[in-house]
Amino acid sequence: MNSEFVDMLVGMGGPFSRLPETLANTEPEVSVRVNRAKGMTVADDADIVLWCADGYYLPDRPRFTFDPALHQGLYYVQDASSMAQAAAVARAVEVLGPTSSPLRYLDACAAPGGKTTAAMTALPAGSFVVANEFDPRRCSILVENLAKWGLPAVVMRGDASALRGLDGFFDIIAADVPCSGEGMMRKDQQAVAQWSPGLVAECAARQRDIVDCLWQALRPGGIFIYSTCTFNPDEDERVVTRLIDSHGAEPVEIPALSLPGIVGALPGFAFPAYRFLPGEIRGEGLFLAMVRKPGDSPASLPKGKGKGKTASTSKGVPAGNWLEGEWSYGCGADGIVTALPRGHEMLAEAVERSCKVVSRGITVGEVKGRDLVPAQHLAMAVALRRGEFPEAEVDRDVALAYLRREAVVLPSETPRGFVLLTHNGHPLGFVKNLGNRANNLYPAPWRILSNKA
Repeated sequence: MNSEFVDMLVGMGGPFSRLPETLANTEPEVSVRVNRAKGMTVADDADIVLWCADGYYLPDRPRFTFDPALHQGLYYVQDASSMAQAAAVARAVEVLGPTSSPLRYLDACAAPGGKTTAAMTALPAGSFVVANEFDPRRCSILVENLAKWGLPAVVMRGDASALRGLDGFFDIIAADVPCSGEGMMRKDQQAVAQWSPGLVAECAARQRDIVDCLWQALRPGGIFIYSTCTFNPDEDERVVTRLIDSHGAEPVEIPALSLPGIVGALPGFAFPAYRFLPGEIRGEGLFLAMVRKPGDSPASLPKGKGKGKTASTSKGVPAGNWLEGEWSYGCGADGIVTALPRGHEMLAEAVERSCKVVSRGITVGEVKGRDLVPAQHLAMAVALRRGEFPEAEVDRDVALAYLRREAVVLPSETPRGFVLLTHNGHPLGFVKNLGNRANNLYPAPWRILSNKA
């Protein structure tokens, strides 16, 4: 471990002086968060994450890749510290009130999607969620993980500067900004190898730029949630202090995170902050603080002409039959049919005018000839209307074969056409049953590559 890094931690004193030994000689915890929207709950005897009722610890790390439930979106593997996002968003909703009103939420640095899905559970029903990621590869992972979680969101790919066109658009913005990664050193040897004071300075400068861009997109009176997975004050307290001093940000407490072992701001910084330190809590390193933008104005809607998405049907059956609730359907030039909750159309179009959108609500299917081929995203959707497709329950071996995108054999009495496979009663994905064989419709980029279960 870099001697300059060790000296920095020791110089910070208190619990920070114990970190070098903890990072070098202990193993990370394994934790998961259940998807309540899909009916999952935490067992009564589970070892619960204190700051997240949906999270719990596992005694060891199983081979998650070979658990169909993970691919079905029934739970998400997430470090316990990162689950604090749900508590922060719940507090933001409480501050903004009334809690029943839908809000506009932006996760500005969203990949791989854990914090976005945690936020979705804490937001009021009907809220408009946007998740952004700059890196194209990480953005693809973000789309996949949000699709599996099953709730609608708009996913965009771009730099934070693109959001300047959405002036005052969001009620809540969360930014888990790119950082030097000090808090992940138990899990990521690259973070250990690349650390230097120069990297810290480079990250801090980038964080200030990101925050400035995002602040403009937050409405007056809106809530900004800032977090990093690092320890040093240059990327943590000093960035928040700049928000307070330069932008008039008003600090907001998060009582649910005022727990033993969660450390506050360093001496000399007079605002509430929540720092998760390995060895003090059961999780990796995380810094989180929340502030409110001065003023109080409703979220704006930028003016401009919409893109005119049109509804699509297949074989005379409206795609609207496939989802419960009220949805607005659109079909792009590529034949991809998407669905947004009714009332979100203008919001999505406003985002599309400023940013590159790569996923819009729920991807329902793709028009191919006279068929509307149902998408995996539809199979994973919480709003999927069960009974619109014939279903075939499969065991674990067949489920894993399907997830590897291999051919599957269905019972002879299975109807021909599009069939929804289920495992343990939960949707797994679609096949097109031709009678003598079934075409596997699982997305190729998502498939399990290993044959060793």
